[in-house]
Amino acid sequence: MKSFRKELWFNIPARRGFVNITHQVEDALRESGVKEGLCLVNAMHITASVFINDDENGLHHDYDKWLEKLAPHEPVSGYRHNDTGEDNADAHMKRQVMGREVVVAITNGELDFGTWEQIFYGEFDGKRRKRVLVKIIGE
Repeated sequence: MKSFRKELWFNIPARRGFVNITHQVEDALRESGVKEGLCLVNAMHITASVFINDDENGLHHDYDKWLEKLAPHEPVSGYRHNDTGEDNADAHMKRQVMGREVVVAITNGELDFGTWEQIFYGEFDGKRRKRVLVKIIGE
C-alpha cells in the first residue's frame, strides 16, 4: 500500500473566508499515484476547517452569516476563552460546527465525489499562515 503526505498552506487576508481547495487536492492525488484508496484532508489549526459542499457564492455568504449568528466575534468579552488575551473564541466554535476534516474515496485515480461536491478550506481567525494536511493511502 502507498502512503502520500502533502501540506497546503493558506494565508487568508480577512478574519474569515472560504477557499475551494479541490484542485490542489486533485493535484496531490495525481502526485501520489494512488488509483484506489482514501484521501484525508484536514485543517491543522484549531480555528480553521475543511468541509465538503457546493461551490456557490450565495451558500458561502449564507454560511458566513449563519456562523456569525451562532458564534459572533463580538463582544470578545462574552467568551471565557478570551480572558487569556485571545480574541478568537468564536473561531474555535465555528471550526467545531464546520468540522476538522473530510475523507474522500479514490476510485480509478479520481476523487469519488457526489454531484456538486467540492472540498473547502474554511478560515475563522485569519491573517496568518495556516496549513492543511492531505494524506492519501491506497494502491
